[in-house]
Amino acid sequence: MSDVIVDCAIYRDGRRTPGPADFSDAIEEARARGNAFLWIGLYEPTAAEFDQVTSEFGLHPLAVEDALRAHQRPKLEVYDDSLFLVLKPIQYDEETTAVITGEVMIFIGDCFVVTVRHGEANPLGSVRSRLEGTPAVLQHGPTAVMYAVSDAVVDHYLEVADALHTDLDALEAEVFTPDGGGRGDSAGRIYAFKRKVLEFRRATAPLTEPMARLAGATVPFVHRHSQPFFRDVSDHLTRTNDHVDNLDRLLSDILAAHLAQMGVRQNDDMRKISAWAAMAAVPTMVAGVYGMNFEHMPELRQTWGYPAVLVLLVVSMVVLHRLFKRRGWL
Repeated sequence: MSDVIVDCAIYRDGRRTPGPADFSDAIEEARARGNAFLWIGLYEPTAAEFDQVTSEFGLHPLAVEDALRAHQRPKLEVYDDSLFLVLKPIQYDEETTAVITGEVMIFIGDCFVVTVRHGEANPLGSVRSRLEGTPAVLQHGPTAVMYAVSDAVVDHYLEVADALHTDLDALEAEVFTPDGGGRGDSAGRIYAFKRKVLEFRRATAPLTEPMARLAGATVPFVHRHSQPFFRDVSDHLTRTNDHVDNLDRLLSDILAAHLAQMGVRQNDDMRKISAWAAMAAVPTMVAGVYGMNFEHMPELRQTWGYPAVLVLLVVSMVVLHRLFKRRGWL
């Protein structure tokens, strides 16, 4: 069990206090003090490893199942003895331009907080130390942890959105260069970028309703002084969703403009092919006439016949070329 416990500590009056190493003894001590709570952080526990946590804190079996299986959408569940919040932190790898999604589940009760993390995207690394540096917030109890984790996740959303906007600007400039960036898979790159934005949206959009509920006054276990903090998180989330919507619209516009540009290029190619075909049709027609081998073709026996036909072909080609050039077909 110690392998999956990232940290375990008792907090009293907004400050970390020494406590038993075993979390079973620690929760008993936190309950005995009355104004303290225990915060235990876990990383990808198995069902067997989580059984002891479940029994000690009385967690709801449905929430436990979600915490163990992961792959949940962001949501907030209210149970008799606890709240259960699911967050999906996002990490953007600038080298591979990949969007990496993790999951953080938070259980809070009257005197405990249990955080369960899945995946590599980790917003919790600095949350605990930052909270411990702000005792006034930490005095709000377990709700302060839920707020701080939510705030860290949503603030990182804004950073990822800015990075995606920067990469989208680069993609747009590359796609609309005269040669399409020297690559023929512009539509594929736009679609791949759209998939990243869709993955981003799956993390941000469903979180709007839980944050709005936590900012209200109808959710139990939420400290009344924490509601303004959740409103701030909700505002940042709204900005993030606006960014995501803008990204999606821009990608759709870029894709539509790219397809229109490809249509124009294809029309230009077809006009060029048609012009050259028309120019080739003139000598083909003349050669066809003189290839019919009729006897009564007087010019065949004239000394000027052959040169006259060559001049006719050249003049016809020059006239057609200038005509098509003037109209922009060549």
